[in-house]
Amino acid sequence: MKMTRIRVQSSAGAYYVVAGADAISRAAQEIAALGKFSSMHVVSSPKVWRAVGKIVQRGLRFSNRNGVHFFSDAESAKHLGSVEKIARSLCRSGADRKSLVVAVGGGVVGDVAGFAAASYLRGVALVHIPTTLVAQVDSSIGGKTGVNLPEGKNLVGAFYAPRLVITDPDLLRTLPDREFRGGFAEVMKHAVIADSPMFALLEKDMGRILRRDRDVLGSLIPRNVQIKAHVVSHDERESGLREILNFGHTFAHALESVTQYRRYQHGEAVAWGMIAAAFLGHELRITPAEDVSRIVSIVRKLGPLPAWPGVSPPILVKAMRSDKKARAGVLRFVLSPRIGQARTYEKVPVDVVERVLQFTPRLFAAASARPGASK
Repeated sequence: MKMTRIRVQSSAGAYYVVAGADAISRAAQEIAALGKFSSMHVVSSPKVWRAVGKIVQRGLRFSNRNGVHFFSDAESAKHLGSVEKIARSLCRSGADRKSLVVAVGGGVVGDVAGFAAASYLRGVALVHIPTTLVAQVDSSIGGKTGVNLPEGKNLVGAFYAPRLVITDPDLLRTLPDREFRGGFAEVMKHAVIADSPMFALLEKDMGRILRRDRDVLGSLIPRNVQIKAHVVSHDERESGLREILNFGHTFAHALESVTQYRRYQHGEAVAWGMIAAAFLGHELRITPAEDVSRIVSIVRKLGPLPAWPGVSPPILVKAMRSDKKARAGVLRFVLSPRIGQARTYEKVPVDVVERVLQFTPRLFAAASARPGASK
């Protein structure tokens, strides 16, 4: 299987995503090409390191045990305290301005380690080695780093581009099934907003995908990386085009916030969010009924989602107003006029949003209960 090098443009300069089976074996070579570093520091979680630590160490040719810094990668640990913990650990290990931080893990590790790298000594070099599907196709690309506050998700952070991303689908072999399926929501999102042929492919090949067919993933992951790279290269700071990557996320972030980041994996919340966004688009006469049906159907194929929270629509709307995409408290939603396209819509009536929040779990349950719904 061939290696793909995908260029991402950023204000700090271009960097590459090196994607392909066995890409991790090239890690030391790819990092050496970036220049000399005084020391290397891996940031990961104990869970991730148990699963892939040996193969990553071999790829990095790295044996310094004191250079591995751990923190919990639970969404509930994605806070400023974890950034401080990493920064202090780096300091105790003698990391200086010429050091390199290598983030090994999923989206939480990438976000927290990335923010720590952006902040420590006002910025040290960063490389991502994503180990979850959502990180490989989405969160490791584009330079977003940050942590949550009790008031909302990703409210404190920085745009900080990595020097390199190494994406190896073989690192997904040990990924728990729930995490793989949840992460696939971001692949679906890319198809909805930018690639209708890929959406049709997902509808056709979902069985092979969920079995983690190596050939399918080997082509699908670079395709998604290219979509994300194209968008962020044209809009690094989320001032226009990049907002389409937030399809389903206004709903998702509210669901995560009101459940204290303990009920959903991020992809599961995004899956619910895409369903709600599809229904909202239909209520506003933006998304055709046939496309709503296709979006709901493909999300159903991921398997059961954690239950919709038992909170009132006004509470969810309040959480949405804290979302970073809101402007002066005005809700903004990314919606799809047709599969393969998306854009941001403003001035959406709150009563319509609350109505969608009220009936989304009921309509999804009804769709799942239809004869043949589990096929």
